[in-house]
Amino acid sequence: MTDFLISIYPWTKALHIISVIAWMAGLFYLPRLFVYHVEKRELSGLPKVFEVMEYRLLKAIMNPAMVATWVFGLCLVFTPGIVDWGMVWPWTKAISVLGMTWFHHWLALRRKDFMKGRNSVTSRQYRMMNEVPTVLMVVIVISVVVRF
Repeated sequence: MTDFLISIYPWTKALHIISVIAWMAGLFYLPRLFVYHVEKRELSGLPKVFEVMEYRLLKAIMNPAMVATWVFGLCLVFTPGIVDWGMVWPWTKAISVLGMTWFHHWLALRRKDFMKGRNSVTSRQYRMMNEVPTVLMVVIVISVVVRF
């Protein structure tokens, strides 16, 4: 199995990067949709448009991209010679990826709140939460590239 993982390493790495980009795009865009959703909730019919957009973004793009990111990421972890767990960088990346996954699920719960008419988060709070994936992305990229 390890020989197979080594032989497909460039493809695994490429597919991991592609899936991360798709996932990050959704993690940046969904909170922004929530901001507009909160600010335009009084306009007739517009909240339904946001609900459809949010649902499709989460279900058709973000969820598959998150799963693909995890699958290809774990393949990279198990490829011999790629990760040295004696260093700090794989741990900071792993913790940040767990944080990114938590944020993804937090957004999914907020979408359900919108659907039930129970959103309690302000547009300002969504704007602030929109910085979470940026901070985690910076930590992940620096961890992987610098490898401290």
